[in-house]
Amino acid sequence: MDFATVSSGIRSLDEVLQGLRLGDNVVWQVDSIGQYQFFAEALARAANASGTPIIYLHFAAHEPVLEDGGAIVYDIDPGLGFDAFTNSVHRIIERYGVGAYYVFDNLSALVSSWATDELVSNFFQVTCPYLRELETVAYFALFRHQHDPRAVARIRDTTQLLLDVFHLQEQRYLHPIKVWDRYTSTMFMPHLISEGPWIPLFHSGDAALVCAHGREKPLQQAGFSQAPWDSVYHQLFQSTLQADYHEDSPDVQVLKYELTRMLIGSHPKMAELADTYLTVQCLLDIRDRLIGSGQIGGKAAGMVMARRILLATTGEIRFGDILEDHDSFYIGSNVFYGFLVQNKLFRLKNQLSRAGQISKEEFVQVEQEFLAGSFTPEILSQLQSMLDYFGQAPIIVRSSSLLEDSFGNAFAGKYRSEFCPNQGSPETRLANLIRAIKLVYASTLNPNALAYRRQRSLSDRDEQMAILVQRVSGTPYKHYFFPCAAGVGFSRNLFSWSPRIDAKKGLVRLVFGLGTRAVDRVGDDFPRMFALSHPLLRPESSDKVHHYSQHQVDVLDLKNNEFCTVPFHQLVAERDYPGLANLVSVFREDYLDDHVPWLVRNREEKLLLTFNPLIAKKQLVTLLDSMLANLEKAYGLPVDTEFTVALNEKAEPRINLVQCRPMWLPKHVVDVTMPTDISQEDVLFRSDQALRGGVVSDIRYLLYIDPHKYQKASRAVKQALGPIVGRINSSKLLQQGNLVLLGPGRWGSSNLDLGVNVGYADINNVSVLVEIARVEGGHRPEVSYGTHFFQDLVEAQIIYLPLYPDASQHYFNEVLFAKAANHLGAVLPEYKEYQHVVTLVDLFSIRSGMYANVAADPISRIALAFLNTSP
Repeated sequence: MDFATVSSGIRSLDEVLQGLRLGDNVVWQVDSIGQYQFFAEALARAANASGTPIIYLHFAAHEPVLEDGGAIVYDIDPGLGFDAFTNSVHRIIERYGVGAYYVFDNLSALVSSWATDELVSNFFQVTCPYLRELETVAYFALFRHQHDPRAVARIRDTTQLLLDVFHLQEQRYLHPIKVWDRYTSTMFMPHLISEGPWIPLFHSGDAALVCAHGREKPLQQAGFSQAPWDSVYHQLFQSTLQADYHEDSPDVQVLKYELTRMLIGSHPKMAELADTYLTVQCLLDIRDRLIGSGQIGGKAAGMVMARRILLATTGEIRFGDILEDHDSFYIGSNVFYGFLVQNKLFRLKNQLSRAGQISKEEFVQVEQEFLAGSFTPEILSQLQSMLDYFGQAPIIVRSSSLLEDSFGNAFAGKYRSEFCPNQGSPETRLANLIRAIKLVYASTLNPNALAYRRQRSLSDRDEQMAILVQRVSGTPYKHYFFPCAAGVGFSRNLFSWSPRIDAKKGLVRLVFGLGTRAVDRVGDDFPRMFALSHPLLRPESSDKVHHYSQHQVDVLDLKNNEFCTVPFHQLVAERDYPGLANLVSVFREDYLDDHVPWLVRNREEKLLLTFNPLIAKKQLVTLLDSMLANLEKAYGLPVDTEFTVALNEKAEPRINLVQCRPMWLPKHVVDVTMPTDISQEDVLFRSDQALRGGVVSDIRYLLYIDPHKYQKASRAVKQALGPIVGRINSSKLLQQGNLVLLGPGRWGSSNLDLGVNVGYADINNVSVLVEIARVEGGHRPEVSYGTHFFQDLVEAQIIYLPLYPDASQHYFNEVLFAKAANHLGAVLPEYKEYQHVVTLVDLFSIRSGMYANVAADPISRIALAFLNTSP
């Protein structure tokens, strides 16, 4: 059916909603009648101007919505009962027929007469369709958070438009929740109501501030039960309303203790931090943003804790002015088990967890089984409420399992995170959110996660998956959405490339766009890495800066509703990205120019993402240094964080801290004695780039992937090498002797041309991993420090060595590897065809009882691998 478009009486509102249509029922969720009156009076003016009758149905004790507006007023008594009241309203509607306008009093007032939300929704469900049939325009009001979520859901399902109106700091905002059969790229954003055009809140920080503080409770919570989960929360909430409330009182402290354990868990160190830094109001705020029940998980708890630590910090830096507002939601851990049970996946989860391993092909089928599952209506309703809150703002669905990011296990990169650009109709956005949640749930059974739990003897531990849903930080640019900078920060620096660097000051990996490129090894691309003690001191020589910089940018494509990667120079080709001069240097002939902002606007100049101007201003460096130092002090351990950066017009940074966890450090080796009497022919390799110290003896097997042959191999061969490494890694025969991996370029890279694509499950039993960089082969291994891949190496206590055979301080015994017998076909006959690229060396075949040892000195960073006849 085609409906004619009419005016609401407010031009900017018509632009936001693409006009009102004859047949529209409009429900305004408000905090006061005054908010509703503003829009109702405008509709009355529009009706009078067009000669359309406007009928005001007055039935509430509150002040009249329309006064002297030319409306036809009917007083109806809801005290006569539902049937009589509804019939009276319908007779009035019948009398005026097609095309009239209607303004109803606040529907919330009917509850006092009828004593139930159900009758209010019943009235709306029988009245709204009748008004639509007669092609009217009808306004209704509803007080926010005063009704059962099920009743509000029925009203939402029936109406054509559901609009949120709220105030913050003397400003009014409109946030469309449902607009049937209409869509624009900004329709579902919060809009600032002003005398001029209404402004959608594009910037994530602005939207977070307005949404977080403009409405008291973002979720419609179901009624309370007598179970401790509900009763403890309810008692604690009620205690805060008492005139004699004191947070330090014994009764309040007991309730706070109980709710903390329910939400955060009982790990001694995390519970201690929670008791110290989380207030009662913090806990209530978490519960108000929790979907379902259960704990919020390790990642969410770490993020909340870190923010509270910084906000409680005193000193020159006021983190309350620096941190963007918290604007996250949590899907409780119990929802995960409910999903498994409801969809008959619980037994599958237990079977695979006990087995501790699964192939990549089997996992694809597991994912499909999870994607076929469904959620209960109650959970779906709360997910919809969360999306109503976010509108069209991009979000990310992140794993937050009970063991993740904890004091003992990082699970770095083991579980899935899914970006949701969150564009399209409410139905499309909800479907994409549900798919993302299911994929995160399925990731608990992926090969890397199972191998990690098995390696760390966690297969039998309760590992429920909670979920953290965060607003993506950033602003739209063109049809993309991303932050100007994102990165990872470590309070300790294990990669001190110069003796001038203070390792206790930490290190940062910074990228333009989404932070995915800061934590993963992706393509032939490099983040800006700087030491906080000497931020302008680069690990690369000046002639290598161009190569070791970022060339691709991860963004959210709002037009196509997807995550994508865009070349940097293509993205900023117009040179009009706000604050671009703070992020780049101009590459002129053989040097970089950081100090001529006007050059940046010249499209003929070649730009390089160095972040030099921003780093040189020191404000960001000072903030990150203070942030990491204060978090380490509170945790009592070094920390590993993820963050985004927003810059205002003065290039002053604001930080959104999105993750914090204890940092895994290599185990300290008290004394590593480097042998001095090894003959050259007995040296396997030597490097001065060791990133952790240690000694590994009794090495019998070496797996060598020749960089020259890898470079010439077909893509099909390169794709097969990851699974081959995984099979060798899991071989019980090879695990009897320590295993060393040697291969080209960047292990764990997503780009097959740059290195072997392996995951944690493919390398977790390895003792030493060597990345070979050949100049003529084009394989330049980036030091992986700070990535999820490096975290895997540290936690698995794998000695990691970049090796540059062409450098004077490095050595690689190519002769030994070229002459050694290849045992790949004997150990894995099905992979015999790959022996031309992969060599499995059994040192016993060279000489009976022959082993190799590796010694790595963490002070000098020298590592030596040599043959030894005694185990």
